[in-house]
Amino acid sequence: MAAGKATFVLVPGHWLGAWAWDQVAADLRAAGHEVRAVTPAGQAERADEAAPGTDVDGQADDLVRLIVDDDLTGVVLVAHSGANMAVTGAADRIPERVARIVYVDTGPMPSGLAGIDFHDPASRAELERAVDEHGDGWRLPVPAFDPDQDPANLAGLTGEHLAAMRERGTPQPFGTVTQALTRPDPVPATPRTLIASTIPLAAVKQMGESGHPVFSMMTGPGWTYHELPTGHWPMLSRPRDLAALLAEAAAGGA
Repeated sequence: MAAGKATFVLVPGHWLGAWAWDQVAADLRAAGHEVRAVTPAGQAERADEAAPGTDVDGQADDLVRLIVDDDLTGVVLVAHSGANMAVTGAADRIPERVARIVYVDTGPMPSGLAGIDFHDPASRAELERAVDEHGDGWRLPVPAFDPDQDPANLAGLTGEHLAAMRERGTPQPFGTVTQALTRPDPVPATPRTLIASTIPLAAVKQMGESGHPVFSMMTGPGWTYHELPTGHWPMLSRPRDLAALLAEAAAGGA
């Protein structure tokens, strides 16, 4: 890999597969970077691997195997949304191979907290009810992705994008939502970047500095920041802008 070029591992959030990164990956490759877009175990074309026991640790171990088996080093490990858990867990396990973690509209959870703990009690109960009633007790169904119901998160997406998310999305193993990470103490001092889309950076920093248990993990030494105003899926709504910011983050820019 030439000087100034990076090795990216791109991980999508819940329900989606590597396909969600197609345009971002193409732009990064065109700029000379090495790119692996990953489908987490139990999602998309790997849905047949899903089982009631599929959880955060399993997806994190799967990422570790990919990176180690392919002997990747200096990795820029990119997490979108719910992939924050598996990506953080993998980076904790092999910090010597990870040059930077980039969180796209998401962030690391503190040790002992699960993704579902980020939800308020009402939305948590709604998720649990959907799993019980429509997911056989262990799968989180694909959302409706209805822009009338969720205009902020779905901002910038075309009808084609929404159709692809509905048609290509697969139920999410609920263990990846409910299992907490047990993180090392201290956590590795891997450089981290936040690319914020749906929450303004000023709000992220204010909540972090006020001691919010999640947002406090997203401030302090080792962090750089970018803002990319759009909905929650910038790899679809603003892929070229996201690719440019990922390349900048890999170079250490803020």
